[in-house]
Amino acid sequence: MREKEIIKKILDNLNKVIIGKEVEISNILKGVIANGHILIEDVPGVGKTTLVKALAKTIDLTYSRIQFTPDLLPSDITGISIYNQKDMEFEFKEGPIFSNIVLADEINRTSPKTQSALLEVMEENQVSEGKKTYRLKTPFVVMATQNPIDYDGTFRLPEAQLDRFIIKVSLGYPSAEAEVDILEKYRENNPLQELTSVVTAEDILYLQEAVAKVRVAKVINEYIVRIANKTRESNYISLGVSTRAILALQKIAQASALLAGRDYVIPEDVKENAALVLSHRIIMSSTGKANGYGERETIEDILKMVETPRITVNV
Repeated sequence: MREKEIIKKILDNLNKVIIGKEVEISNILKGVIANGHILIEDVPGVGKTTLVKALAKTIDLTYSRIQFTPDLLPSDITGISIYNQKDMEFEFKEGPIFSNIVLADEINRTSPKTQSALLEVMEENQVSEGKKTYRLKTPFVVMATQNPIDYDGTFRLPEAQLDRFIIKVSLGYPSAEAEVDILEKYRENNPLQELTSVVTAEDILYLQEAVAKVRVAKVINEYIVRIANKTRESNYISLGVSTRAILALQKIAQASALLAGRDYVIPEDVKENAALVLSHRIIMSSTGKANGYGERETIEDILKMVETPRITVNV
């Protein structure tokens, strides 16, 4: 099975660099093969940037990094038209966004105006400049890292932009055993520098096509919609999830099924990924905050309230 072989190559290669984070790496791979963008939120120094660099090296794709700072301008991301005196016309100079994998490092350290430059490109894989539109290469993945919002010098990402990230993941601190392995492995050299590409752009496009073909029964879609409606009805949530969110949850459930070696989605694919897909898309109400509820906990409580469907699969 070609899908299984490609997935194994990617995971094995990433695990050479990122120690003790197999689940988190699998979640990020789900986002990539679901043709989505990924937000990684965590404290500094736990490997967010290293993980993105390792993924870019693992796949034979073009890669660029944008360090988000308060003085960054939208044109620093998308590009700008410059007047060519020789030809007497404007020429568009592509910005770093024109790559297959784009690391938007510390995305919440720049202003909302600059953050909004990513809205069109993340939704439609294109950049509009003047009267012209420029298409991006495929596959195209924005992998953004952000520091927790209570850190100095951060700006909250607008809801419209958060909604464009298919999942939000957190790496967290490694276990004590994993940190000992990290010290041993990184003592003499950096494994990231020795990492080589093991799959191609065509392999990723193949996986994305395979994900789209994974079967989703109507009862699964109805289950997803019931979960979404609960977020819109909850007194603990002031802003429930959008229609884009339920499409994202379906797509991630398909990717999860493919990683498990199935060509059909089961309810567990939805349940185990719901918090990844939905938690960053809701806004807690004052009632929810007063009761000490967080986004992930609220989604997990909603899953307990919604009846899990039974499905019969004809293999």
